[in-house]
Amino acid sequence: MAERHIRIRGARTNNLRSLDIDVPRGQVVVFVGLSGSGKSSLVFDTIAAEAGFQLTETFPPFTRNRLPKWTRPDVGHIDGLSPVVVIDQRRIGGNARSTVGTITDTWTYVRLLFSRVSTPHVGESNHFSFNDPAGMCATCSGLGEVVTSAVDRFVDLDRSLEDGAILLPGFGNGGYWYSRYADIGAFDVSTPLRDWTQAEREALLYGGEHAARLGTKPPKDYEGVVERFERIYLHTSDNLSDRKKETLARFTRSAVCPDCEGDRLNPISRTATVLGRTIGELARMEAAELAELVTEVTDPSVAPVVAALKDRLDAMVTIGLGYLHLGRATTSLSGGESQRIKTVKHLGSSLIELLYVFDEPTVGLHPHDVSAMTALLERLRDKGNTVLVVEHDPAVMAIADQVVEIGPRAGEEGGRLVFQGTFAELREAGTPTAAALARSRPVKDRPRTPRGRITVSEATRNNLRNLTVDFPAGVLSVLTGVAGSGKSSLAGELVAQHDAVVIDQKPVSTNRRSTPITYTGIAAAIRKLFARRNGVPAALFSANSEGACPDCGGLGVIYTDLAFMDGQETVCQTCRGRRFTDEVLRYRVDGLSIADIDDLTITEAVHRLSDRAITRGLRHLDDVGLGYLRFGQPLTTLSGGECQRVKIAKELRDTSGPALYVLDEPTTGLHLADIDTLLGVLDDLVDHGHTVVVIEHNLDVIRRADWLIDLGPGPGRHGGRILYEGHVAGLTGTATAQALGLSLQRLETLASTA
Repeated sequence: MAERHIRIRGARTNNLRSLDIDVPRGQVVVFVGLSGSGKSSLVFDTIAAEAGFQLTETFPPFTRNRLPKWTRPDVGHIDGLSPVVVIDQRRIGGNARSTVGTITDTWTYVRLLFSRVSTPHVGESNHFSFNDPAGMCATCSGLGEVVTSAVDRFVDLDRSLEDGAILLPGFGNGGYWYSRYADIGAFDVSTPLRDWTQAEREALLYGGEHAARLGTKPPKDYEGVVERFERIYLHTSDNLSDRKKETLARFTRSAVCPDCEGDRLNPISRTATVLGRTIGELARMEAAELAELVTEVTDPSVAPVVAALKDRLDAMVTIGLGYLHLGRATTSLSGGESQRIKTVKHLGSSLIELLYVFDEPTVGLHPHDVSAMTALLERLRDKGNTVLVVEHDPAVMAIADQVVEIGPRAGEEGGRLVFQGTFAELREAGTPTAAALARSRPVKDRPRTPRGRITVSEATRNNLRNLTVDFPAGVLSVLTGVAGSGKSSLAGELVAQHDAVVIDQKPVSTNRRSTPITYTGIAAAIRKLFARRNGVPAALFSANSEGACPDCGGLGVIYTDLAFMDGQETVCQTCRGRRFTDEVLRYRVDGLSIADIDDLTITEAVHRLSDRAITRGLRHLDDVGLGYLRFGQPLTTLSGGECQRVKIAKELRDTSGPALYVLDEPTTGLHLADIDTLLGVLDDLVDHGHTVVVIEHNLDVIRRADWLIDLGPGPGRHGGRILYEGHVAGLTGTATAQALGLSLQRLETLASTA
């Protein structure tokens, strides 16, 4: 008989405290707890990691080297595992050729359909692939867009050459390319470009025949500014540096391909039709609309293709993504959309007894849409699988067969099993999650008074219906609406039309040397403090520079590459994991060595280190509830919620004047009890004169808004309209209004019927 539990004994990964637990198989088990309590350490870094490691070990070494790498957890014993499928929040990403259609395989069926029954007949399915030379548009190489020089941004017409009229890097006075234009005798370097003749400006920019017509001809090898820029930045195929990428972003713009008009395919492939529509027209249809259309294809020879395509499209609709179209780039998907896209391929799987692991599957979902995701979790369970979910949403806890709470607090005060049972039992358990569930936050009864307005004019991005919207200045505004209603598009227009500090869902960029203090930029202040107190160079106190242990290069560990076998990482025997030389470790500040600093928590450091530059930077981390983190803790070990708050702390710095902050779902990864901390940060920003606009589905954040802008009524082409603008108390008749009326009595009903 198969083991009916996953038995874990002595789990010690990250902050887990020799945790023992039996997790039931064949059920939906939801793991809860404060951010940083150890949920992810148990579910992802212990259970999923061990399952992945053991499965990978069954393959030969050569094959293992090409499979995902799993770090084996620090645990005494685990049994009862199955092959694991991890569906996390990491964005699908990809490149410009990756679309919703390609990632879900729906495009494969659409291409096959056109290759069999389109009129006129063009050829095999590769003739409808924009990734194949047989099908791609030659002008844009199947990308649907071309990158062009934004020539209007290249020069400042009110300046002369010697005053820096050419704004491109290296072209200004003293720059590398400056002499190619200023010293050739063809141009007046002291006269503003606005006073030049049109012919002179064209010769400067475009060279070629324009330069040849000048009275004073430039040298034979002369290149116009645009020619030189495009040769350096657009016609190179090497990996672009960050500086080159920044320059491209500033001085180029993407435009729809003039030949294929965004369809990505060559002229012949664009002529073929099915049901009177080209493949490009189908790519622009929403999945829900396309699912209805394909049933009209009745040719029996392609019935299996139509059935498979319909199944995939229906799966997208089921998980709340029916508003997406197949041509949408995966790089434009949010973390929540990416996660739900990944589940599509598993809905039709006939495999059973698998272990599915989800990381906050309700991220990006309006409360109105959560039932679709909970139904999916139950569907996977009912097929005979075990479903483990890390989640903060009470609606997901309510449908769980069992809830497990890890805690009681975060960091070193967490890592213990504090509750295991049903949702109804949890609410009576007296744990931090139970206390948060019982707390009721009322709608703000005295909203702040705006100090003006910030206007977004004639917004047409994605599904927006030519909106002109006034955002009140100096208050907290929240954008709400169902997934796909246009919230992110409106926020994108706000950022495009006004300067703003943006804190979005893009992941924190991390490596093994990244820690909270290096990411927030206070490492230099710590090095300077040690240097000043000890009278030695600051470089000695950098693990990347002079003071680093010579054997491990300041990493504290030695990595041994075993070719086609898994590499081995061991603690450096020279520095014993302390990362610095013994000489450097002898220097002290208030009795602490530079290595001891890594062991301080952020809260401890605020009180022990008196340097203003350090405490000012640390206070932001403390304010967002990360005071329990240790200085030297690698960002790679932080949970999703912790990484999000590190990112917020980096951005929430004093500015010279009132600023506009735009935050995209800042509650991602936050426990219900951590919402108050976030709200305190947002209120503090407003109290200091800033304007804060938040895209959010969390009802507690919505209730605290000074101003609400609700979009909808539906997703995609059914949205893009303003349903309500005003104080939260006045909202009625929308999906958000309905969600605000949802009480724990409703959750009890869900739990009783689960």
